[in-house]
Amino acid sequence: MSKNILSSDVEIKGSLKFSNDLIIDGRIEGEVTSDGSLTVGENALIQGEIKTKSVTIFGKVKGNITVAERCELKSNAVLEGDIAAGTLSIEEGATFMGQSSVGRKPGGSGGGEQRPAASGGGAGSGAKAASPASRP
Repeated sequence: MSKNILSSDVEIKGSLKFSNDLIIDGRIEGEVTSDGSLTVGENALIQGEIKTKSVTIFGKVKGNITVAERCELKSNAVLEGDIAAGTLSIEEGATFMGQSSVGRKPGGSGGGEQRPAASGGGAGSGAKAASPASRP
């Protein structure tokens, strides 16, 4: 599998769609969409939405990011926007201004909080109920 590269002298205005892997080191103004992996190079500036399988950012992104798998912000990365990702990695020195939603179901965190409370409470109350029940 080969990696496609848009070098630092490339500027694109409009939607960009690709499959497999892409390295962008230029300027993009518009949406970037793919089922593959995106690498935003140190010289890159992307202004717009990113929707890919995974993304690694070394440069600057102004826009929201939605990835099915992994989002990585490297030490010199600058992100102004929100992230929705399966996993998120932010290195020391990276700048992130926005909100993040990490996990397979961003809206499912409320249900996740209720389940441990219910099972923890159930185990605790079960233990407490056993001792008063054994007294009589």
